[in-house]
Order: sequence, then C-alpha cells, then structure tokens
Amino acid sequence: MNLPKIPLADWIEWLETWLETHFEPFFKLIRLLVGETVNGLETALNWFPALVLILLFTLVAWFIGKWRMALFTLIGLLIIENLGLWSQTMQTLALVLTSAFISVLIGVPMGILCARHSSVQKIVTPVLDFMQTMPAFVYLLPAVTFFSLGVVPGVISSIIFAIPPTIRLTSLGIRQVPEELVEAADAFGSTPYQKLIKLQLPIAMPTIMAGINQTIMLSLSMVVIASMIGAQGVGVYVYRAVTQGNTGVGFEAGLAIVILAIILDRLTQQIIRKSKTT
Repeated sequence: MNLPKIPLADWIEWLETWLETHFEPFFKLIRLLVGETVNGLETALNWFPALVLILLFTLVAWFIGKWRMALFTLIGLLIIENLGLWSQTMQTLALVLTSAFISVLIGVPMGILCARHSSVQKIVTPVLDFMQTMPAFVYLLPAVTFFSLGVVPGVISSIIFAIPPTIRLTSLGIRQVPEELVEAADAFGSTPYQKLIKLQLPIAMPTIMAGINQTIMLSLSMVVIASMIGAQGVGVYVYRAVTQGNTGVGFEAGLAIVILAIILDRLTQQIIRKSKTT
C-alpha cells in the first residue's frame, strides 16, 4: 500500500504566491534599499582610479596586518587590474560588502537574543540548520520571484545563505562568557544593557568576528553563484566560461575571486587576532 504523496511543492508555491500578492510593497522597498546600497558602493569604488584604490587597500592591509599582507594585497590587486577585471571585481566587492553588512546587522542582534533566551535559541537553531544545509541554488528561485532578476535577488540569497555563522557564533560567544564575571557585574548593580555592552560583547568579540569572517566568505561564494540570475561582477565571467567551455577565461575570473577572498579573509583574521589581545 502506497501512502499518498504530501503536496509539499504545491504548498510552497501557494505560500510564494500569497507572499508575492500581499507583501509586494515590502518587497519593492527592500529592492529599492538594497539596489541603491549596491549601486552607491559600486559607484564609490569605481570613482577612484584603480591604482589609487590599490594603494589605499594596500595601506589598509599594512595598517591592519603585516607587511606580508600588504605586499600580497598590492600584488594581487595589480594582477586583477592587469587581467582587465578591476571593474567587475569592484562590483563583486560591492555585492559582498552589502550582503555581509546586512547579515551582520541582522545576525548579531539575533545571536544576542538567542544567547539571552534559551527558548529563542531552540526555535532558531533548526531554522539555521535548514538554511545551512539547503543547496545554495534553491535560494535563487524565491529570490527571483520576489525581487526579479539583477543584483538585489543575488544579495538577498547571499544573506540567507551567509547569515547563520554570525548568529551561531554571536550566541556562542556570549554564552561562553564566564559565569563568575556575569555574577560580579550583577553584584555591582549593572543593568542588562551595561552588562551586554561593557562585559559580554567585548569578551565575545573574537568569537563574533570569527562568525563575521565566515559570513563574508559565504557571501562571496554565493555572489558568484548569483551571477546566474543577473548579479554582476566576476561571477558573470565564471558562469559564461562554464557555459561556453572557455577554460582560460574561467581561470582568470576564478583567480580574481581567489585573490579577493584571501584578502578579505586575512584582513578579518587579523582583526580577530587584535581583538583577542586587547
């Protein structure tokens, strides 16, 4: 005896249609805000001449990290400029910064809420498990439905894919604050806000930064995938190379993504190390 199939696909499509019908103004507002943010960042990054921005990024790398990091940043960005992918790389960077910023803006408060309320943690954890294990390509479908094609659905799908590490590690970092320190703060009459700002967040900062680091890396990987639905940047060249079987162009675009990923990863790791020593 075969059990009847659960009409899960029909339910999901009904929910998608219902949301699209009743929340269209909200989706338009999100599309406007995210689109303007990406366009503003992209315009600002491309306003500077490439060599000026390369020198600026190198100085930032030298200030945050060491001379080796600055040297790698200088050589890596010069390679990207030489390959003719500078403008596309800045488009990708604008997408990554936007999705990472929104992920942190939502993820850190959500992580704090999970750390302070076990009931919220129990509800949010299965949702995060679902978000992290669902194939990344699946997120492109509802993003296109609600936000059409272009950079906005790419950013939204990147946020959904990349936000879990920030939420998880923010909650973990706050929960790992020694209990005796929390009790001492309570004994001195600290308010919950003072205890959070002056004690828990500073101690948990290295763990929180590790989550932000992972969010940035996941945002970068998802932004490349989002080129399939119209997101601009280096991912377009990767997608085009795959569809056309052009290995050389694909390798060049992949190299630009690797260089950008290493720079972002090493810079955030240096910030994590500095936060541990302070």
